[in-house]
Amino acid sequence: MTRKLFVPGITLLGMAIGNIAQAQEYGEVGPISYAVPFLTIAPDARSGAMGDVGVALSPDAYSQHYNVGKMAMNEDEAGIAVSYSPWLKDIVPDVALLYASGFYKFGENKEQAISGSIRYFNLGEINYRDEFNGDLGIGKPFEMAIDLGYSRKLSDNLSLGASIRYINSNIAAGVKNTGSSAGYKPANTAAADIGLFYTKTTMTTEEQGSTFNFGAALRNLGGRVTYSQLQRDFLPAQLAVGASYTYHIDKFNKFTASVDLVKLLVPAAERIILPNGETSYEQPRDMSVVSGALSSFTKAPGMYGTTIGAGAEYWYQDQFALRAGYFHEDKLLGNRQYFALGVGLRYSMFGIDASYLVPSGSSIARNPLSNTLRFSLLFNFNNKKYFKDKEEA
Repeated sequence: MTRKLFVPGITLLGMAIGNIAQAQEYGEVGPISYAVPFLTIAPDARSGAMGDVGVALSPDAYSQHYNVGKMAMNEDEAGIAVSYSPWLKDIVPDVALLYASGFYKFGENKEQAISGSIRYFNLGEINYRDEFNGDLGIGKPFEMAIDLGYSRKLSDNLSLGASIRYINSNIAAGVKNTGSSAGYKPANTAAADIGLFYTKTTMTTEEQGSTFNFGAALRNLGGRVTYSQLQRDFLPAQLAVGASYTYHIDKFNKFTASVDLVKLLVPAAERIILPNGETSYEQPRDMSVVSGALSSFTKAPGMYGTTIGAGAEYWYQDQFALRAGYFHEDKLLGNRQYFALGVGLRYSMFGIDASYLVPSGSSIARNPLSNTLRFSLLFNFNNKKYFKDKEEA
């Protein structure tokens, strides 16, 4: 499918996905705008079915996205994960996120882990146009990021990790570099994540007990993105905090509840009164990344810029899972508010998950993320539970 796009709006293509609002609805604090929002998309179906939570869920290969500090706490020695997520499918048919990640544990007691991931965001096919509706060609814009991380257990209950990330955003791929399109170029930058994870299991009997997890992560901390000489955009830096509680009902059944709070560390636009009396909002231009992160706390009221995710998961024999969750974002910051459902299956060293975003809104104002499907695969090596079950058999 070919879509039309005016070149002056190219740099807004990615930001528009997560930042759609009417300026006149704001008060003293304006919208929060940032580039490469694909970095904030939950890549896997397990978390996608639980309201995008993941900071404190039990570790797996997808922890690279949510909290790199969890990687060293994986039960298995190594793992690989791949996922596919069609995006905005109610609007366009050819936008999707592809994600792959993996980890390997090493050390005398397997207390360390190296990990990595690659994500590719395909923005489909676009027919570029200038402000005079002149044809600037057809392109296939894309964005991608490559991660490399390291994590280590500090104790049996606590681990810490960090990762570095290379980001490439080519949202003007294929455009003819003439007229108003001159000067547009792919954006390249680097970022880093830092993650902390704590877990504690208390068993009251051999089969009953509970596990409490807490996680915190700073994500996407890095340089500003430049598509042209006229504009420098912030990355979607985040402070994510989460907790989860698992009740081991008996040998075969367990139930988990989890919640995440994610604060954008990006400054909001400031309200400007123009000479003619009209109101406008101006994004910070010369503010440093550190100053921008600090101002996201001091110049935004209450929970402004914070999303909330909550979800629940039921496992039977650690083989079959049912999931449900809810995600909430302020209507002035993108208005992503939805319920999600999902299932999971584990067999031997193989796992598959699927999630479905429940349609919401009226037929006229349907949530553009409605009917979103995610599919995820997991491959775990040296699965301790699998070999234990084989020995007992």
